[in-house]
Amino acid sequence: MPRVIHLQTDIPGPNSRALLARRARAVPRGVPAVTPIAVAHAEGSVLTDADGNRLIDFAGGIGVVNTGHRHPGVVDAVRAQLDRFAHVCFPVSTYEPYVELAERLNQLTPGTHEKRTFLVNSGAEAVENAVKVARFFTGRQAVVCFEHGFHGRTNLAMALTSKVTPYKQGFGPFAPEVYRIPFPYCYRCTEGPDAGRCCLADRARLEHIFATTVAPSSVAAIIMELELGEGGFVPAPVEYVQTLAAFARENKILFIADEIQTGFGRTGRLFACEHYGLVPDLIITAKSLAGGLPLAAVTGRAEVMDAPHVGGLGGTYGGNPLACAAALAVIDAMEAEGIPARAQRTGDRIKARFQRWAGHFSCIGDVRGLGAMIGMELVTDRASRAPDKALAGRVVAAALERGLVLLSSGTFGNTIRVLAPLTADDALIDEGLDVMGAALEAAVGRTPALA
Repeated sequence: MPRVIHLQTDIPGPNSRALLARRARAVPRGVPAVTPIAVAHAEGSVLTDADGNRLIDFAGGIGVVNTGHRHPGVVDAVRAQLDRFAHVCFPVSTYEPYVELAERLNQLTPGTHEKRTFLVNSGAEAVENAVKVARFFTGRQAVVCFEHGFHGRTNLAMALTSKVTPYKQGFGPFAPEVYRIPFPYCYRCTEGPDAGRCCLADRARLEHIFATTVAPSSVAAIIMELELGEGGFVPAPVEYVQTLAAFARENKILFIADEIQTGFGRTGRLFACEHYGLVPDLIITAKSLAGGLPLAAVTGRAEVMDAPHVGGLGGTYGGNPLACAAALAVIDAMEAEGIPARAQRTGDRIKARFQRWAGHFSCIGDVRGLGAMIGMELVTDRASRAPDKALAGRVVAAALERGLVLLSSGTFGNTIRVLAPLTADDALIDEGLDVMGAALEAAVGRTPALA
């Protein structure tokens, strides 16, 4: 089978460098440029840059194009909607794509209870609105979040986000009544697993954490990524989530599942909470919801979502008809093409390769993840588990030189993550993994060492 990657110039080539120079003069430096390429075309899992180089995309717009770049169903749906109208503002005039998408999300999200869905523009906006709704419904102010969590860059979302640099440094003061508790990050737990069970999955331990942090009677909601995204692709143990959910129910605390990165098939299920038997009170979706168009949603229990007064929720662009049409096409593709099941098979393939490498490279400290949301944590040595951010950076750079777009993640910047489109075939995934293996060997700079 012919190779996908085709490089005509060095990466970046002259046309990419020229556009990046224009960018530097026009765009503030605070907006990062993780890869120094200018994309001219994208199709499926392949990017073509401004110099005609063809690269494999293992970043997927940071998990936005689970259905692949320019999925035909999404393109057709957006074109058809554009022929009708592009915008009227949903709070002014009702239109069917918004209503139909709300109906589909109410049906697809976990739980058989009556639900409502409200559409906004971005994940951060959805986070802020979920907290607004939870506070209004409960009459409480406090929100509990987690170490290593990421929820966005707006003010309240920054307060909920754990990682200081670059997301929070110099941007305070932050929204009050936000309380952070430990995430069950077993690889970095100082106590070690207790007979294979997460040590934080203990009711007495949880009660102690709240007793020293915030009174449960003051807490409106707990917001949680069931597998950390920016925090390093760390899935929470099932027993911990079940213990936490029971604690929340008993204390009348709403459970908000942040499925912005885990949603729409990424973890091998349509939503990550399906792995946990969890029915959240509110679920936040964004990223792959609309196949590349800006759209996010808050879906929740009808009595919770209906609590705010008329006018308390809304926005000019939220639920844009083009984005709604795209999202409906994404959902159709997820169902017709069995994309969540494909994600599980792809994830098994990626994890097997990562684990094989871990047998040869002592710098690989941990391999983990659900479905196709797989991470590989790099360390200076396995005994100390000291994060090796520099090595992760070298791997990403070496991969790009060879035609693979790859991202790192994690509080310590030392986890390599794979966010390839879930529609990618096995041959493309294998080619990308071959490049990643070569990049890892080049970045280590020596013959692979046995663990």
